[in-house]
Formats: sequence, C-alpha cells, structure tokens
Amino acid sequence: MPVFLKLTQANAVFRSPEKAREHMAKRSIRPSSYGPPSLLRRDVSVSVDHAQGWPVYTLTPKTGRVVGGAVYLHGGGWVNEIALQHWQLAAQIAAEAKVAVTVPIYPLVPFGTAEEVIRKVVELVLNSVALYGETTLGGDSAGGEIALSAAVLLRDEHEMVLPQTVLIAPALDLSLKNPQIDVVLRTDPWLGREGTQVFIEQWRGERSVEDPLVSPLNAELSGIGPLTIFCGTRDMVHPDTRLLVDKASRADVVVEFHEGDGLVHVYPLTPTPEGRAARKIIVERFGTATERP
Repeated sequence: MPVFLKLTQANAVFRSPEKAREHMAKRSIRPSSYGPPSLLRRDVSVSVDHAQGWPVYTLTPKTGRVVGGAVYLHGGGWVNEIALQHWQLAAQIAAEAKVAVTVPIYPLVPFGTAEEVIRKVVELVLNSVALYGETTLGGDSAGGEIALSAAVLLRDEHEMVLPQTVLIAPALDLSLKNPQIDVVLRTDPWLGREGTQVFIEQWRGERSVEDPLVSPLNAELSGIGPLTIFCGTRDMVHPDTRLLVDKASRADVVVEFHEGDGLVHVYPLTPTPEGRAARKIIVERFGTATERP
C-alpha cells in the first residue's frame, strides 16, 4: 500500500496549499458522484431520503430482522466525496450486523461546516434511535472527527450515551500542533499538513480550531460510551489518536484500540489482510446495538 500510494501521489492535495485550493475549486464546480455502486451487495436494500436537505441513504439487510441502527460518516478530508470502499463497508455492516445503516451525504468544503454537519448528524442519530432502537455511530478520517463530536453533543445536549462509537483513523485536533505529527509525516504516504490546513480553515466555519466541536480531542470525554479505535502508525493522525486513547482511558471510558504497526491511513478500508481482519471487528462492534423493547 505505501508504494502504491507514493506512485499515485495520493497525498499531493494534502501537502500543497496551492493544490488543495485547486482541488477544492474543482470539486465545487464539478462535484463527484456520490450514489452507491450498482453492484453493491445483493443481500442489502438501499433507500434514499432528501427530506433533511441532504441525500441520506439507508442500507438494510434483505434477510432477517433489523436489530438496531448505525450512522456512518465517510472520510475524505472534508473535501472528497464518499468512495466505493465506504459503501462496501456500510453494506457489510448492514448485511452482517443486521442493522439499518444511515449514510448521510453531507456538504463538503467550501459549502459545509463543522457546526452544520455535526448538528445534523446528531438529528440523524436521534431519528435512527426512534426508528430502529439502539444505534451505534462511526466514521473514518474526517468522518471520525464528525462522529466523535456528535457523540459528545449527544451526551451534552440530549443526555444520550451511545452503546458504541467506532473511529477509524479519526481527525481529532485540527490545530495539527502535535509535534509528533512531523515525525510520522516522514513515512505517511497519504496525508500532509499544509494542504489539509486549507480544508480545515473552511470546515471550522465561525468556530475556533480549538473548539471541541471542531477538535473533539479537546472535549471532556467522560460518559460518552465505549470507543473502538483503529489507526496505523504510518498515519498523520496517529499521534493524536494515542492522545485520545490515553485521555479517554483516564476519563474511565472503555477504549478498545487496534493499532496497526506500519500500516497507513484508514487501513481497515484497504484491500489487505489487515484491512479484512479489521472490518470483521468493525462489523461486530456495530452489531452491539440491540433490539428496541
């Protein structure tokens, strides 16, 4: 994977402010397709609702009873649209965990902001609870930031503790001030600081980059419910992920950390043996939702 990512210059827009601005402008003019692939798993049904103002997809298993809900937030640096790997993971969760998976197509920068998106995600979780019962929450990379911030808001504003929040290589402190980031970036073939900061400036909106809604590593973590976290050591977000694990543990949060030695950003989404093993665990954790009484 590192060799492939280097050859394809996967981190170009994340390393260069100029390329980041060009990429954001290009995506603004010609948005990427976001619909689920036509050859998604046959054992999953797909529906879409536009009532919330965004396309919000729901994936449900075709066989067996739905025993709970899940809300999954895709990554992409707040600028890239949902990808095939996200759809495949969401479908696997729906089919194998027997839960209804809500997948929102949230607005990206320069149009979407943390405040707008995270509060709408909170509404989607509440709606999932009303429809399907116990609901888990998760996301990867930028989606992991959204998921953790939403879990904090659910605790603070709705007194709701989720049964499980799954974070895959989450963005946690958008100040990117951790000095260990520079060390990891020497071997990270996927991400970069300077271009990422361009997207962060748009994403934070009116809020400070230090605001816990934007940088959930700064939030009080006690009482948010169990966390399952995946992150490779060749990942720019790894230093902050270690801080999250330590901080959550000190706050008596149950934390299950899967640290991928030598693995790249969002390794559970990669077509590798480590990725397949991680996805099996992810499905199990999303399946912790229980049937509504």
